[in-house]
Amino acid sequence: MKKLLFLCLFASLGASAQNLPASYDQLIKDEAPKVIEWRRYFHQHPELSNREYNTAKKIEEYLKQLGIETKRYAGTGVVGILKGGKAGPVVALRADIDALPVTERNTLPFKSTATGEYNGQQVGVMHACGHDSHIAMLLGTAEVLSKLKNEVPGTVVFLFQPAEEGPPGTEEGGAPLMVKEGVLDNPKVDAVFGMHIQASISPGTIYYKPGAFMASSDWFTIKVKGRQSHGATPWQGIDPIVVSAAIIQNLQTIVSRQMDLTQAPVIVSVGKINAGVRANIIPEEAMMEGTIRTLDSKMQKEVHERIRTIAKNIAAAYGAAVEVNIDTKTLVTYNDPELVTKTLPSLKKAAGENNVIQGHWATGAEDFSYYGTKAPAFFFYLGARDAKYTESNAPSHHTPDFMLDDSKLDVGVKAFCQLVFDYAKK
Repeated sequence: MKKLLFLCLFASLGASAQNLPASYDQLIKDEAPKVIEWRRYFHQHPELSNREYNTAKKIEEYLKQLGIETKRYAGTGVVGILKGGKAGPVVALRADIDALPVTERNTLPFKSTATGEYNGQQVGVMHACGHDSHIAMLLGTAEVLSKLKNEVPGTVVFLFQPAEEGPPGTEEGGAPLMVKEGVLDNPKVDAVFGMHIQASISPGTIYYKPGAFMASSDWFTIKVKGRQSHGATPWQGIDPIVVSAAIIQNLQTIVSRQMDLTQAPVIVSVGKINAGVRANIIPEEAMMEGTIRTLDSKMQKEVHERIRTIAKNIAAAYGAAVEVNIDTKTLVTYNDPELVTKTLPSLKKAAGENNVIQGHWATGAEDFSYYGTKAPAFFFYLGARDAKYTESNAPSHHTPDFMLDDSKLDVGVKAFCQLVFDYAKK
């Protein structure tokens, strides 16, 4: 990392207890170029989930330079603990640090050319979801608050979390493992905040929703076991492909006919099906894989049971056997309504009254949801749409053409700082 990244931007600043200094806005603006440079450095040096070795090392080194105590969680997770000079609560701020197995397709001067191994294959590696900007904004926040340490109320816990995109294979990782290892217990966190950059929202705009905000994510597999036969004599076998087709068709009735969608959205999608080796052989087995998205925890459990019931009964009708496995990847990301009400003014101070928008459900998923099982949580979006795109044609997250406008990352830094100071007042 360039030497510039390790220079201190701020002189010692005075501030009254639980209030930001008068020059605060200018200080955030002064730091913006540094946050952008961090973002571009990490963009150029991405690492896959549970393999964020150099990323973690850089974060750890810099936090220590700021005088912030560090701990390791979940292998490559780095946690910084800043004890402020004033009495107050314990507030956690989270950034995810992993990249995706995506080959970048653009001409940016800081384009990623990194490669890595994912599920036994060599792949390109890219920050195709904006986690590079999350790292940069939280590092910027850590620096600002470390310079204001004497005026910081309570304790701030900086969560630099690995493997938000999901650990590979059967490995553990991400927020579930961080929580399992006690990341919010010592010190015990009173509230946790997180944000996610969004490539379809105008730069500097904050988008939020009280209550259920982002969907739970479950992955399911359904294995259908029939009886193999020659393709010319199908009556001698039990065709698992035909059974699978019937199951797939009927799974869609869960959404269209069985769930109350006025309560919350539900999605059931089959994304993969494997069966057979040859055109004239009816195989013995077929395997399908898919995802479930729900925005209500009770509905989530109900969908699981309906999938099992449909698969079992249809298979039985054809004389086949079936195995259903459902693996919960994330919970519903739930924004504590009371916490949202109390801290919304902080976001408006950071982005401007007209740039904070209450939105709708999102069917994307976030393992930030696990932190909400331990403390009141609030997760929101920060817009960063590139000027050459509209909301409708901006390249999607998780794609080779993903693009960010990083000119308003200072809004994210300011939001985090405001939350720390303002939450203590509440």
